[in-house]
Order: sequence, then structure tokens, then C-alpha cells
Amino acid sequence: MSEAFDHTVDVLVVGSGGGGMTAALAADAFGLDTLVVEKSPQFGGSTALSGGGIWVPGAPSQRQQGYTPDPDGVVEYLRRITGGLVSDERLTQYVRSAPEMMEFLEKLSPWFEFVWKPGYADYYPELPGGSELGSTINVPAIDLRKLGDEEQNLLQPLALAPKGIWFAPKDLRLFYQVRQNWRGKAVLVKLIWRMVRARVFGDRMAAIGQSLAARMRLALKQQNVPLWLSAPMTELITDVDGAVTGAVIERDGRAQRIGARRGVILAAGGFDHDMQWRRQHLPVLDRVRDLAGADKDWSFGNPANMGEGIRAGEKVGAATELLDEAWWFPAICWPDGRLQFMLNERMMPAQFVVNGAGERFINEAAPYMDFAHAMIEGQRTGVTHIPCWLITDIGSFHRYVVAGHLPIPKIPFAPVPTGWKVPKAWLDSGVVHEATNWEELADKIGVPRDQLRQTAERFNALARAGHDDDFNRGDSAYDNYYGDPTLPNPNLHPLGKPPYYAFQIILGDLGTSGGLRTDEHARVLRGDDSIVKNLYAVGNTAAAVMGRSYAGAGATIGPAMTFGYVAAKHIAEQPTDPAVTGRHQDRSDRR
Repeated sequence: MSEAFDHTVDVLVVGSGGGGMTAALAADAFGLDTLVVEKSPQFGGSTALSGGGIWVPGAPSQRQQGYTPDPDGVVEYLRRITGGLVSDERLTQYVRSAPEMMEFLEKLSPWFEFVWKPGYADYYPELPGGSELGSTINVPAIDLRKLGDEEQNLLQPLALAPKGIWFAPKDLRLFYQVRQNWRGKAVLVKLIWRMVRARVFGDRMAAIGQSLAARMRLALKQQNVPLWLSAPMTELITDVDGAVTGAVIERDGRAQRIGARRGVILAAGGFDHDMQWRRQHLPVLDRVRDLAGADKDWSFGNPANMGEGIRAGEKVGAATELLDEAWWFPAICWPDGRLQFMLNERMMPAQFVVNGAGERFINEAAPYMDFAHAMIEGQRTGVTHIPCWLITDIGSFHRYVVAGHLPIPKIPFAPVPTGWKVPKAWLDSGVVHEATNWEELADKIGVPRDQLRQTAERFNALARAGHDDDFNRGDSAYDNYYGDPTLPNPNLHPLGKPPYYAFQIILGDLGTSGGLRTDEHARVLRGDDSIVKNLYAVGNTAAAVMGRSYAGAGATIGPAMTFGYVAAKHIAEQPTDPAVTGRHQDRSDRR
């Protein structure tokens, strides 16, 4: 069989995000000759662009602090939020294998250091099995100089921070409290010190997703697992029985047939930026495009993600699920196309969000998937919800971080907007509107005058009473995380004096979450539940184990890494045919 291939390995991994690199490290550790191929000139995938959180209930770092979530409770939690869309076998596999995956990586390489700081609640902590302490695991920051020549190959964030500016996960929450307490001000001082260090000592520190991707790449180098960049997969190769035996890879200007004796693991991301395919499965986007007059790509996902892995699976008989779904995230889109998360702003106390009818339609502080689903469902009713508008006042602008603006006196040449006035460029952009009364603001954003005033008065009355009777904002510990801890209800306070402001919210996403149908071992399935032999899919190439929901921060990367590990373990456990299985090569020969 090997004579038909230009190169043969035991396991071929397609994609170098968190799922792909974990799969490769596990396959290698289980004694399988492994190769990773990556379409892009950079490694890291959407993991490198992410917040870097990994949702792992029962992680070793939790157990070390005396906290061990009940696995059965976590399964029940996932069962509740997925609503029957995901098999119990997959849910149970995830809950059982995620801590095992994390322990495996920690033992494998000193580059892996996972930490847990309690307090970032699961997104539905009030449900059975949910946790107010949370199960989001992170890695510490790392100096990218440790990557050596590989530093230039790390996929960079879509919006680069000023030199020396980096946030650990807890830093960000405190930073948002810069006007509320001294801890927030301490983070600001810390950021200034980091900028000084970067200029004086040449630090190139990176945190969150950048640190996680860098650590994985360092572990691959440590284990001498080869990674081919600029090597896209164009098709899968099958034998006469339909079993996958390898893939065609474009490298150095020519097609190479790469044999995979034991299996191919697709970890190539979703179809984030194939807008034609996305509109086919979510026609509401087509209507938004027509209203806007132009095609809109509002995804934060890896720019290289065009769905090749999913299409390749379909061509060999794989079924798909949830292709109309994504890891939705409400966002701001500036005129230059730059996207900005709308996260903490929705948890600010003195704000509310209205649709095209001038009405509130959801708890503004809800998990971003829920908020976006409400936008989509609302849009289908014929009332404009994409975009919708966040309404706030000048007092909030002076007290909270809004759209990246830092509420401190104006600092010339500061790397972020500062000062007490809303930037003129924002007002000129059409993304932000200012008005001295509700009627004027309603006219500017195109909603009914009377209704906007009625919504504002109703919201202020609820805020003064201390409870959001309409949507229960502030009742969940998740709502409170980025709220104002100095208030009785961290998410509720009346709007004060004008001027008032409206920020346009569009439907962004972190990437698509539908893909190839898989079982609890990450094996790819056909429509009749039969297995496409030797083919596995993980990460956003596979339909999400989270269904249409999101368990907590890190609920994309956690499953990607876990099922990458599960796939490699399953391959290694399968009986082999000595006639077609090559001997694992000496590490010094693998390049």
C-alpha cells in the first residue's frame, strides 16, 4: 500500500489548532508516527485568536484546590443545555476524558501549566450541575521569544494590542473595574509597567489563546512531531471499501499523496468565512446582507477557515449536523471592518438593548449564544434585530469601559481611547449615535419615538426598584461577572442625564460550530450511523458536543482538545494488521 503514497505515517492530523495539536501529541505519545499539516502559513488556528479558556470540569488544577465537580452532575448539566441534540455517550465521554486529557498534557511536557481561579461561573450556574465557581482553565502568559524561529509562524490576533499590553483572564475583569475600586487601578498600573518592560527589556509576552497555541507548538517541538505549514489538504483518499487511507496535500507547489496507516484526524476548523455556504444554511444572513446592501463577514474565526475539512468528509460519505449554527457573539463592526466584542458592555448596569421596534427583547447580560439566538429569532419575525442597539448615557461612559474606551482623563498618544468625550470618529462612523433626548435618539437609529421613551422609562423604573421583572437581568451569577460590584444589583442602575448614546450591535461569531457528525470516539459517521473507517473529526470540523448552547468560557477549546485526545487514544487502541503497519520511526529521523 505504501508504494502508492509519496509519504506514509500512522496518523495524519489536518489542522494545527488546539484540537489538532492535542491529537498529534497524544498520537505520538501512544507510539504512532504522526504528521500535522496546516493550510495556513501560520499555526494555532482559531485557538490562537481565542480567549484561551478550556472548559474542563474536574481538571487537575481544580482537584488540587479541593474542588471536584460531580461528573454525573456535569453530564446532567450538559444534557439540560443541549436539550437532547447530543447523545449521552458523547456527553459522558467528554466529562470523563477532559480531565484525563489535561493530566496527560501536564505529564507530557513542562510547557503545559494549567491554572484554575474560581469565580468565572458556568454560563447557566443555576441549573443542576452548573457551577458558580466555574470550570474554566487557563495557561499562564509566556514570552514568545521561547518559540525561537517559530514565533513568526504563530497566527496573530485579528487586532494587535500595543506593545507590552497583554491581559491574563482575571486582569480583564478587574480592568473593567478601573473606576470602581483600587484593584482595577492596580491593573492599569500593571499594564503600564508591562509596556515599559517591553520597551526596555524586549519582553514579548503573550497570554490567553496566544500562550496556549505557543505552548502546544513548543510541546510538538519537544516531542519532535513534524508540522507542515502552507500545506492544505485538497481531498481524502479511500480504498475500494470506503475506508480512509490518507489525503492529498498541496506542498511546495505540488500535490503529495500522504498515506495514513491508522487514521486521519480532521481538525481543520469550520467554514467561518465561506459566506455563500453560510447563507445557504442560515437564510436570515442573506436578508441582512440585502438590507445592508453588501455581503457581511462578521466572523472572528481564523481567516483561513473555509470548510475544506467538512467538504472532504462529505465527499467520502460523512453526514453533517448543525450547519446553521455558530459560536455566536454580538459585536461592534467599525467602518473599516474591524470587529470588536460586545461583552462587558452588555453587563453594565445603566444600559439596555432595543430592536428595530424600540423594545427590549432579552436579558442583555445573557450568555452571548443566547443573546445572538434572540437576535436571529427576532429577525425572523420581520422586526429588525440585526443590528440592534445598546442604549446608555454619558454617566456610564465616564464610569465603565465601553467599546475599548478607558474612562480616565485624556492621555495624548494613549494606545486606547481616553478622555471624557465620546470620540468624534465614533459619532462620524454611524456606529455610535448621540442625542439630548429619547426622541432625537430614536430618529437617529430608526425606531419609534414613543416606544423608545416608554422602554427607557420602564427600564429606569425597574432599575430603581432593584429587580428586572421583565428579563431578570442580574439574577444569575454569570450576569454579575463583568457587572459593577459596588451596586446592590451589579447589572442594574437607572440611566441618568443626557446625552444618550446608541451603539450598533451586529451578529458576530467565533466560528461555525456545525460540521461532520461524530460518535463518542470522534469517529466520523454516515447518515445511517455507520462509521467512515479510519476518519475522525474534532473541533469545529465536527458538529459541536455543546449542541446549540455553550456551557461556560472555554466550551469550544475544551471539547476540541478533549476529542483530539480521545481520537488519538481510540486509534492507538485498535488492533493492527502487521502487513500494513509500519514501525514507529526513530524521533531523530522525523522532520
